[in-house]
Amino acid sequence: MKQVVIVGAGKIGATIAKMLASTGEYRVKVLDQSIKQLEAIGESEFLSRKSIDIAEANTLEAEIRGAFAVLSAAPFHLTTRIAEAAVSEDVHYLDLTEDVASTKAVRKLAATARTALIPQCGLAPGFISIVANDLAKNFDSLESVRMRVGALPEYPSNSLNYNLTWSTDGVINEYCEPCEAISNGNLVQVPPLEELEQFSLDGVVYEAFNTSGGLGTLCETLRGKVRSLNYRTIRYPGHAQIMKTLLMDLGLRDRRDVLKSVLESAVPSTHQDVVIIFVTVVGKKQGKLHQETYANKVYSKAIGAETRSAIQVTTASGICAVLDMLKDGKLPDRGFIRQEDIPLDAFLDNRFGKVFDGSAAQRL
Repeated sequence: MKQVVIVGAGKIGATIAKMLASTGEYRVKVLDQSIKQLEAIGESEFLSRKSIDIAEANTLEAEIRGAFAVLSAAPFHLTTRIAEAAVSEDVHYLDLTEDVASTKAVRKLAATARTALIPQCGLAPGFISIVANDLAKNFDSLESVRMRVGALPEYPSNSLNYNLTWSTDGVINEYCEPCEAISNGNLVQVPPLEELEQFSLDGVVYEAFNTSGGLGTLCETLRGKVRSLNYRTIRYPGHAQIMKTLLMDLGLRDRRDVLKSVLESAVPSTHQDVVIIFVTVVGKKQGKLHQETYANKVYSKAIGAETRSAIQVTTASGICAVLDMLKDGKLPDRGFIRQEDIPLDAFLDNRFGKVFDGSAAQRL
């Protein structure tokens, strides 16, 4: 049985803990400063919890010492602290961060680590990069890779057409930070909330726009191999314009704590959501221009006795599947591991990865 420590007892951390503990193959310890959030998780034979302040010197190191892996489900600004502790204690490290700077810090740490450091193990970044790279390998040469992901309410009821199902800090961060892309073969940075487009899937109209971090390390991996590569977040029409008003016109990009307070007090959460994954790759096969598309929708489901939102299920399943693959020797046990290095077939064959392999998945 493997000992695993999860830092962060929020929506995603709690879902990860329940999923891993339910297997009976992991002994899970959840760490968080919030006693209220820890109490909401509960305890069981394979699940324990503890309130600590990881900012205190050596506190986190003592809690993860001897563990197989530490999983960060904490806010992105704590990523480097947790990764440093993992490296110092020779513990495998996995996270969910979409923050570009944090991932660069993790990669630097991996250069001297004796264990595996695997950042961005969620949905986007995460599974989306696994899918995109798998499609790209089918081509002799690449023209474009377009990656679109969104977590949306099934029944939108406000002008934002949005509900809170994920980290508010994470959403605001990806709406504010510069976005990586490849344009005309060159690595570029593009502004968030821009390059708005509309598309239709199953008769429903959506919009998509630039957000930060969703590409993970794929820009670096495919640089020099593709003319155009970009990632955009999917929302219902009208969402981007309202967020631009709040962030740009009202200056809340510089007062993120205020925006977080407003959103969390006025926008309800929901478990009735849908995750949309849409990847299109264009390139040449045997001298002819060809297109392949992966389209998938994942809905909320029960984890034990509780219903978890689709974004919680997909994000938690992603990191749990990668952890399983690491445990089973299907991934390298040392150094920096990119999401696109993970084989799609092996991921989908995993017990946790199967959540993405439903009847709604299409490859066209």
